[in-house]
Amino acid sequence: MTGEAMPRQKSAERRAAFVTGASQGLGAAIALALARDGYDVAVSAQRPGRLDATTGNIGSAGARAVPVLLDVRSRPSLERAMAEAIAALGRLDLLVNNAGVTLRKPALEVTHAEWEEVMGVNLTGTFFMSQQMGRHLVATRRPGCIISIASTHGMLGYAERSTYGISKAGIIHMTRMLAHEWAQHGIRVNAIAPGTVETASRAEYFKSNAGARQAMIERIPLRRFGAPEDVAGAVCYLAGPHGEYITGQTLVLDGGLTAY
Repeated sequence: MTGEAMPRQKSAERRAAFVTGASQGLGAAIALALARDGYDVAVSAQRPGRLDATTGNIGSAGARAVPVLLDVRSRPSLERAMAEAIAALGRLDLLVNNAGVTLRKPALEVTHAEWEEVMGVNLTGTFFMSQQMGRHLVATRRPGCIISIASTHGMLGYAERSTYGISKAGIIHMTRMLAHEWAQHGIRVNAIAPGTVETASRAEYFKSNAGARQAMIERIPLRRFGAPEDVAGAVCYLAGPHGEYITGQTLVLDGGLTAY
């Protein structure tokens, strides 16, 4: 398809997205924002009941919600989930790789099993989900978009965050590689690197660690943490018409943290 003009998405046509790790936090906020922005949304988690709130919110926004069980570490699970999402929605226009795990531990103490867990979810899972999406778009000869959630931990050095940071740095470079290779098919590939986002779980942590909260905020020029809606808005921007000429980029949402 090299050199061929790709068809533009009709603005009135309802689009279809798949958001991984959408049971809470960033994934749930992204899925809801996409539903409000004109997408029907497939959402995944490892356990079925955890998606009830997300699918309910998507439905309330007037969109169709498709819950899918997915363990991104498992190739059979990954392939099955993608097939179920495509069968239910008819096609996919957007994949948001949000599923991820974190690890806070000194590098000298990280075990092989912990390394494999973080890399398996954050990096390997993201790559093979993207591969499945790329295959779908190439086979159907449709333009599409892949957005992966990276982190400022993949750009800066932090103590006790080595494994997590390395996995997110891999996502940032993966984004460049896939964007270059798949541009000929009309597939745009981008990433978002949030700084500290105050999700419900993080807010709960800060209740008993007020000193840590203030110390972290003082490092941010805007003097606030990000909100899940900040990240969701960035996803809608990159996936939407104003982002059609953006590919291979990592959009940093950190309140100025990395500007130093």
